[in-house]
Amino acid sequence: MRVVCPYCKSVNNVPQKDSYTKANCGKCKESLLDTKPIELTTLNFDEVIVNSDIPVVVDFWAPWCGPCKMMAPNFQKSAMNFPLKALFVKVNTENEQNLGARFGIRSIPTIIVFKNAKEVHRVSGALDESALNRLVAQFI
Repeated sequence: MRVVCPYCKSVNNVPQKDSYTKANCGKCKESLLDTKPIELTTLNFDEVIVNSDIPVVVDFWAPWCGPCKMMAPNFQKSAMNFPLKALFVKVNTENEQNLGARFGIRSIPTIIVFKNAKEVHRVSGALDESALNRLVAQFI
């Protein structure tokens, strides 16, 4: 399966398994098991979505948004539960207004799940960690 490195954003081919003890990027050698959410921009959004065989969970947020700030730690914790099962990414709609407009983001935070480069689910409003985990588990 193709997986995007959270550090250098290069595409890696990784054998599909139930669990992993080690998986490093072929380019930068960093661990692909590091599940911290990565920030995407207009320049790399499509490349990451298209080149990921695992679901991509996108948090559309803004730095001035109170509910976004409240949900950020939950998003980060949830990401840790899905190494090489789902890719968690964030889009700052303040900086990336074109992406917000393209996806019709009317309220934030909005979570969109992409699978096979297509939007498969959308939810607006802050979610706690368990709700995020249940949401993502549906698409693995």
